[in-house]
Order: sequence, then structure tokens, then C-alpha cells
Amino acid sequence: MKSSVIKIAEIYVPTKRRGTLDPGKVEVLAERILEDGLLVPIQVRRGNNRYVLIEGLHRLEAMKSLGEADIEALIVAARRH
Repeated sequence: MKSSVIKIAEIYVPTKRRGTLDPGKVEVLAERILEDGLLVPIQVRRGNNRYVLIEGLHRLEAMKSLGEADIEALIVAARRH
């Protein structure tokens, strides 16, 4: 896995993941990020000229709510069957 800073606008969130969003958790995380920074990078994979979110929906949304344009992410390889 490789850690990189990527543009939030280039991250696609699958529909299934969007349904699990808890706005209260996003607010708490945003406050924590303001105090301590983003401690754990999100995980994404490359796909169709964009990044696809694997883990870290609430962290991603918290960074968006803070007006950030970039986020630290671990770029993981897609599983091969």
C-alpha cells in the first residue's frame, strides 16, 4: 500500500457505502480532525480514471465538511479473483 495525498473531488463513493453515513459521527470526527489532524488515512483503489473509496467514509465526509480539497489516502490494489 502506498500513502498519497489526493484530491477529494477525485474520489467516488459507491452507492452502498453512502447509505451507511451517520451525520453525527461526521461532526464528531470533524472536530477531532481540527484538534489532532487526520490520524488514519482513508483507503481507496484506482478505477476508471478516479479513486474508489474502500474505507473511511466518515473521515472523507468530515474533511469535506471542513472545506478541505485534499486528503491523505492509502492506495490499495484491487482484489484479483
